[in-house]
Amino acid sequence: MLELFQNYLEKEKRCSPHTVLAYINDLEQMFSFFEIDGSDLKAIRELNPAMIRGFSVHAMKTGLDPKSIHRKLSSGRTFYRFLMAKNLVETSPFAQIKGPKVSKRIPEFVQKHEINSDRVDRLFDSNIYGFRDKLIFEMLYQTGMRLSELIGLKETDVSGNSIKVTGKRNKQRIIAIGQTLAQDLEAFMRLKHDEGISLEFLFFTDSEKKLYPKFVYRKINFYLSQLTTLNKKSPHIMRHTFATQMLNEGIGLEVLKEILGHANLSATQVYTHNSFEQINSIYKSAHPRGHKT
Repeated sequence: MLELFQNYLEKEKRCSPHTVLAYINDLEQMFSFFEIDGSDLKAIRELNPAMIRGFSVHAMKTGLDPKSIHRKLSSGRTFYRFLMAKNLVETSPFAQIKGPKVSKRIPEFVQKHEINSDRVDRLFDSNIYGFRDKLIFEMLYQTGMRLSELIGLKETDVSGNSIKVTGKRNKQRIIAIGQTLAQDLEAFMRLKHDEGISLEFLFFTDSEKKLYPKFVYRKINFYLSQLTTLNKKSPHIMRHTFATQMLNEGIGLEVLKEILGHANLSATQVYTHNSFEQINSIYKSAHPRGHKT
């Protein structure tokens, strides 16, 4: 059953390899807890809500993060919806199961003064690899794109002042970029060709191969370490920073949702918790007692 489900995720839903692996790992861990084989349809049919609640309680007692438990339960729901669609089971034991309460965490972000251009420009070497690092940093900061989207960028995706991004489930969107970044990208591609690097992907590793997640993470972590004291210094922090600063500058949630490639507005609304600077500014200018006389 797991093999059929994996094929469905890969071929029909077109999930990324990372997403497919997460689904399968979650299900294998649950099946291991119940001591059943993922190919045993009879045992899968016999799972009931009480057993699923038992798994959830066990996971809590072992210290598993509530968010991770919710993800595993979500994987189970998706798996059983698949089985029901194939008429392999009649009901889902996950249907009425609610996971543990998850406390909402406000996304961390780099402060505007910490990431100004004067501070950032001093970080990078003056060779092609330093130029590459600068553009990787600026692309994440100026577009809010995901790490996987950055890695998948090809030279043909860059067109003047816009970039075509391929997001989750191969959904494409166009992101506008500033004139300076557009000019830098054009200069970088010329330099790349002059150096004889013929890779179709926009960016490359030190060995001139396609980027991979750990490579980008190490680079961003290194440069952010010189700019901020945040505990988290990852590519995703750059996405949080972009979104928060855009809201602080007055961009609408619907527009930001499209730029970030979110499927639902609720995913974008989390950044409103960080946009106090904009709210405070509006209050001071709008309320009669909000500004000094």
